[in-house]
This record gives sequence, C-alpha cells and structure tokens, in this order.
Amino acid sequence: MENIGVRSWLIACDESGVHGSAHYGFGSLWLKWQRRGDFLEDFRAIKERHGFRDECKWNKVNSERNLPFYQELISYFFQRHWIVFHCLVVRKDTVRKGEFHNNDWDLARRKHFTMLLTNKMGKALKRFPDREHEFRVYVDPIASRYDKADEAVEVISNNVLNQEFRGRSPVKSVITRDSKLTPSIQLCDLLLGAVMETWQQKASNPAKLAVRQIVAEHLGWNTFDSDTHVRERKFNIWYFFDPPKEAVRRVKTNIVHLKYPYPDS
Repeated sequence: MENIGVRSWLIACDESGVHGSAHYGFGSLWLKWQRRGDFLEDFRAIKERHGFRDECKWNKVNSERNLPFYQELISYFFQRHWIVFHCLVVRKDTVRKGEFHNNDWDLARRKHFTMLLTNKMGKALKRFPDREHEFRVYVDPIASRYDKADEAVEVISNNVLNQEFRGRSPVKSVITRDSKLTPSIQLCDLLLGAVMETWQQKASNPAKLAVRQIVAEHLGWNTFDSDTHVRERKFNIWYFFDPPKEAVRRVKTNIVHLKYPYPDS
C-alpha cells in the first residue's frame, strides 16, 4: 500500500531540436503516480472516441481531420489538476559550450535536461518540506552517444538534490521508454512541439499551426512568442537566459490566464 505521506510523481520527458536547430528544448509532463492508470484509460478513451490510430506526437500532426482529437486531449490536460507541464528552451548560440561543457553539445544537452528536472524537483521539495517525495522519470530515448545517459541523469539528479536537501535521494528511477507504448511521453512531445515551433519556425501545415493555437488559447495567449513567470505551475515555459552571452533578454515573460484555473494548494 502506498504511503499517503509520500508525494509520488511520474515525470514523462521528451526532447526537441537536437539535430541542427537553432534551439533545443526539453519537456516534462508531471502526473501524480497514483493517477497514471486513470491517465492511461482516459487517453485511450479519447483516442477511441475520435478514431485516432496514430502515435500522438508533434511530428505526426499533419491532418486537420484529427483536430477534434487534439482539441479534446489538450483540454483534458488543462482541466486535470494532477497533470502539469514544464519545459526548458535553450538558444544554442547562448550556450558557453567551451567554458562549461568541454566543447561538447551532447554533454551540454544532458546537463540542461538534468537542470530542468532538478530545478523543478527542488521546487516541489521546498513547497512541501515535511513530506517525503519520490520521482520516477520516463524518457524517450535520449539523443546521446552515451549508452547509459538515463542512468547518468538519475545519479546526477540525486547528487544535485542531495547537496541542497541533505540526506535525500528522491529520484527513484530514470527509465528509457518507447514513446509508442507510453502515452504520457506522447502528450509531453505534443505540448513541447507546440512550444518549440515558435522558436524553430518550421511548421507550415495548418494542422500544426492550429494545435499550437489551441494550446496558446488555453493559456489566455494570442501567440507563443514568450515564456512564463518562474512561479507558473500548470504550464511553465523556461527560456534559458545567460547574461554574459546576452546583454538583453530576447524574449518577454507573459502572464498566463488559464482557461481552466489551477488551484493554489
């Protein structure tokens, strides 16, 4: 039986823009561990209602006939208080690769991914300091020449958190999963793709543009050309800013006005 004093999270992660793009990014879909079965059943039911047979990923958003499916899935996400999405967007020309990452993009990306996870995990630990926390991470195969990249993320994340929160190793596992078999990774990929498209500017087909607009409207935005406040909890976009590389921040921070309000507690 699960200890009711433990705050347990499943964190499904994906990455974008790792092959030659001007930006790369990482997404993390957080859902309460005990609700993962509910999410799986609901996801399958939404697919069934719309006769959707494809894998739900951004690069497969090609047909406007599937827009009702994406509309319902995105609305489902924003209406559920037990699912949140946080992502990190990194502009490559601001990364001090030689100074901090041994002149290695592979290492830089893995460090930024770990930074996203530990930053958000640390906020969860601080929000409920008297509770025990457990984080279980599912990742789409990490684009890395290092065969054990997932294991390295687990070890390094626990080391980082243990330095700030003595005696705690809350990351219980980081496991590579096939996205075709993992709906939580698929939804993460879809939401991350909608965010990253603003910076990559590759999409031209109406279906992708429509999905991006659906997400923006749930945030109370007209466009996606900004990031969110650091304390935004439901849908958080963190645009990485390194003052020594950029005298002026390239993006503005926009206030979120959620279509379905997220509770403060």
